[in-house]
Amino acid sequence: MDVALKGEKFETNGPIPEVGDNAPSFNLKNLKNEDVKLSDFVGEVVILSTFPDIVTSTCARQTDTFNEEAKNLSNTTVLSISTNTVEQQSEWGQSKDVETILLHDGERTFAKEYGLYIKRLDKIARAVFVLNRHGQIVHREIVKEMSGDPHFEEALSAARHEEAELS
Repeated sequence: MDVALKGEKFETNGPIPEVGDNAPSFNLKNLKNEDVKLSDFVGEVVILSTFPDIVTSTCARQTDTFNEEAKNLSNTTVLSISTNTVEQQSEWGQSKDVETILLHDGERTFAKEYGLYIKRLDKIARAVFVLNRHGQIVHREIVKEMSGDPHFEEALSAARHEEAELS
């Protein structure tokens, strides 16, 4: 799939999971160097928020927005995933009350499995997936212009809808 960064086109590595697909499993490290697996969240609604570089304003805003909105969701976990180092992610979160779980894709395994890896940049594309309690993708957005924001309200609305299904 083609995405752009400030108008320059880049290609991701492969097919990206679609709405209706089961989300591919993964195992990444959090800021405490603990394993975090998708299977840890069975029975919960999950927002997977991916971004190229947390030290840029757009990526920080995306992570900030989902971090703040996570406080208003009762049965949803937000997993924020980038190829940044643990140190860069930790520095971003130092002055914040972090609700989202920051995950480091150092080996690019998540990015490649989800078809979001941009080899020329060695980054992950900006995307948002919402998963229902069974791990099925119910919302997917691949941001075509990576310098732009995702449609936050669409993802949050999908998460709230799935939370209502839990009741």
